[in-house]
Amino acid sequence: MFRCTLFTLVFFVSHACADTDVCVYGGTAGGVAAAIQAARMGKSVVLIEPSNHIGGLTSGGLGFTDSGDKAAIGGIAREFYQRVKKHYDKPESWKFGKREDFKGYRPADDAMWTFEPHVAEQILREMLKEAKVETITGEVVKAKLYEVDNPGIPSILMFSGKRFAAKVFIDATYEGVLMPMTSVTVTAGREPNSKYGESLNGVEAAKNLHNHRFTVKVDPFVKPGDPKSGLLFGIEKNPLPKDGEGDHRLQAFCFRMCMSNVKENSVPFPKPEDYDEAKYELLFRNLEAGDLRFPMKPDMLPNGKTDTNNNCAVSTDFIGQNYKYADAEFNEREKIIKEHESYQKGLMWTLANHKRVPQKIRDEMAKWGLAKDEFTDNGNWPHQIYVREARRMVSDYVMTEADCRRTRVTPEPIGMGSYNMDSHNCCRYVTPEGFVQNEGDIQVSPGGPYQISYKSIVPKVGECPNLLVPVCLSSSHIAYGSIRMEPVFMVLGQSAATAACIAIDDKVAVQKVDYAKLKERLLKDKQVLDLPRVKKAGGIDPKTLPGIVVDDEQAKRVGFESKSSAIGPFVGEGYRHDGGTKDGKQSATFTPDLSKAGKYEVRVYYSANPNRATNVQVTINHAGGSSKIKLNQQKSPGGKDFFVSVGTFLFDQGTNGNVNISNEDVDGYVVIDAVGWVQK
Repeated sequence: MFRCTLFTLVFFVSHACADTDVCVYGGTAGGVAAAIQAARMGKSVVLIEPSNHIGGLTSGGLGFTDSGDKAAIGGIAREFYQRVKKHYDKPESWKFGKREDFKGYRPADDAMWTFEPHVAEQILREMLKEAKVETITGEVVKAKLYEVDNPGIPSILMFSGKRFAAKVFIDATYEGVLMPMTSVTVTAGREPNSKYGESLNGVEAAKNLHNHRFTVKVDPFVKPGDPKSGLLFGIEKNPLPKDGEGDHRLQAFCFRMCMSNVKENSVPFPKPEDYDEAKYELLFRNLEAGDLRFPMKPDMLPNGKTDTNNNCAVSTDFIGQNYKYADAEFNEREKIIKEHESYQKGLMWTLANHKRVPQKIRDEMAKWGLAKDEFTDNGNWPHQIYVREARRMVSDYVMTEADCRRTRVTPEPIGMGSYNMDSHNCCRYVTPEGFVQNEGDIQVSPGGPYQISYKSIVPKVGECPNLLVPVCLSSSHIAYGSIRMEPVFMVLGQSAATAACIAIDDKVAVQKVDYAKLKERLLKDKQVLDLPRVKKAGGIDPKTLPGIVVDDEQAKRVGFESKSSAIGPFVGEGYRHDGGTKDGKQSATFTPDLSKAGKYEVRVYYSANPNRATNVQVTINHAGGSSKIKLNQQKSPGGKDFFVSVGTFLFDQGTNGNVNISNEDVDGYVVIDAVGWVQK
């Protein structure tokens, strides 16, 4: 933690000036929601975005929404996703595919959560226009303009020379750009677990058992077997702190590429001008050691496009190359972004063309290219890098693992999160055995929706009185890993703007806003401030289910290390999945202890989703032998307890029988949640 002093004190000079009630800096989806809300509440507002695009990551490639429990998303955020649904209700919106063939489109739903990047920006701009928000792009903030005896932000100066004054400022950037121009306390990196009494926040080398790690032995040295030859690109020579300790490292960034498998709407992956083959030596060695997992995760969007994310040991995450990003100045951040772009473009070209890449993977890559009709002003490359984490404010209330797990009462809630406590890898290091390994990947369910405090988006009492920070809010590293979802930023942006308007009307600092007034208005505007922890879209106590239920935590597993609670309902605290690897090596055996022999109906519990496999192999081992069925996990289970009955079989007393679920020869994600035995 440190108090930022990296700001320039610029005395008042005469510049072209725009005065408003509310100034939102950062045209992310959260910033857009904030600006719209301020306008709807009758305030003059300006939205300033440094780039030429609106929407941040929502329009920058992340079209396969990470949302958790969608019941927690209300207000302007839900309005946006409802407009997405209305767009894809139109037959003319399906240029490269049929609506009825797309698994992410459900006619009866009120909202839709998968969309093309250009559609997102189009909808957000329409919403801004309807609210009559003054939107300014291409303006980069240079400094706060200083006024004697004013502890807040009276106005901000752009590099262009323009000045914007406002009664309240909302910093909606992914970097927390305005905070260093004030006395606001900020931090970056990972706190030790001991700081806030957490279990997941610090270094996690020993516990890192998820899909995004090396599963084969890969030599880390330039000359294999020779430590004196130095380390390959991307491997840190500095030793890691002990597990649970904190450090300066940030979880890795990447671009969420929009690829296309439609030939007439795709272009080949370009080879960057500064291509350096040495940057991909780890990739080559990992493949040559036998890890033939497809090293990316292309989730389908409408019209044959994807939201492509990192996956496996060496992928689109540029691990360890973003540590300076949080505190960098604008030009230095741009340089870091360009380095990420070069790496990821080079990775894609390498996977598609390099002779050291196995033919199996090159054949898969041949199906894909960059979407020709997306990001047309940027060479079909996303205009927004995925800044998963940069600066975070440190306020009088810090959101922590305890809030996510709801083991403490969160004061003054203004919205909800529900996604996994999710950190991507933070570094690559050499293990004591002399091999390379990734560190930092965490995927742990919070157990359901949780509340986010108003106190976490305002500075400490006594610090900047007219600044709200709904994106780089006050949170520990691991809690931020759950909060940092685009729908949540939209929710928090709307709530921040509501508070800003009340502060203006009541002539008080943002820290002194009357929460009763704030809550009343948020509820009026359909924000969701609370949901029951155990509900249809959340965890169900296995003890309340009929018969004998064996949860995934009790199963004997090979693989299935990734945990989630993103899609409900589910049994217990969540479920496990295979990461979409299609490697055929993961299995889970559910074994009951039956008190007596007899016939039992076998029930398989899971939550359905369009990215699930349609042909999951389930083997029932019973007294009469073995029976096998194929389970379609895209199809919603029937029955009030969300299970699929796979038949009734004779079982012996004790633990002789079991059910095995594997990911052999599957066509999508395989989920394991629970299996039940109900005596007949």
